[in-house]
Amino acid sequence: MSKGLLIVLSAPSGSGKSTVREALMKKADFAYSVSATTRAPREGEKDGVDYWFVTREQFEEKIRNGEMLEYTTYNGNYYGTPLDAAMRVVESGRNLILEIEVEGAMNVKRLYPEAILIMLLPPSFSEQERRLRGRGTESEDVIRGRLDRTYEEMNYYPNYDYVVYNNAVEACVEDMLSIIHAEQWAVKRHPEIPTSYFET
Repeated sequence: MSKGLLIVLSAPSGSGKSTVREALMKKADFAYSVSATTRAPREGEKDGVDYWFVTREQFEEKIRNGEMLEYTTYNGNYYGTPLDAAMRVVESGRNLILEIEVEGAMNVKRLYPEAILIMLLPPSFSEQERRLRGRGTESEDVIRGRLDRTYEEMNYYPNYDYVVYNNAVEACVEDMLSIIHAEQWAVKRHPEIPTSYFET
C-alpha cells in the first residue's frame, strides 16, 4: 500500500481557506487533522472533533517527547498537530490536510520533507482588504493587524511548493486537485517501479 500525501494549506486572513478546504474534502476522500490545544472548549465544541483539548502540562510533555508534528502559541495557548494521529492517516494510504499557519508549515516540512505545501491567496492584496472589511465584524485595528501580518507571511512564500489563487472556490478546488493528482504520480513517490514493472 502506498502512503497518502500530507498536504499543508496556509493562507493569509481573508483568503477563504476554510471554505476551500471544506469544498475540497467534499470532492475527494481527504482526512482532516484535528489539532490539539490548551484553551478551554467553547460552547458546542467536542473533544476529538473540533480540537483535542489537553492541559498545558500534557501539551508541553508532548513537545518534550517529540510527539507534536508542529505547534505554536496564540493568545497564551498552545495549538498543534499530534504526530502519531497524522502519521497513522498517511501510513493508511489516505491523504491528510493540515490547515495551519506559515510557521507551523515550516516545522512540518522540516520533520516531514515529503509534505506538500500550498499557499492559498486571494486574487490580490486589495481584494484581501476588501474581503476583510466586507465581513463587518472586526475593528480597524484588527483588520490592519491582519493585513500587516500578510507581509510577514509572504516572507515564507519561497518555501512553499505551490501557489493557488482563490478567485472562485470551485476553480480553486480543481487547481488543488490537479496538484494533488500530479504529486501522487511523481517519480520520487514511486521508487519501486523499475523493479515492480518487470514483475507484473
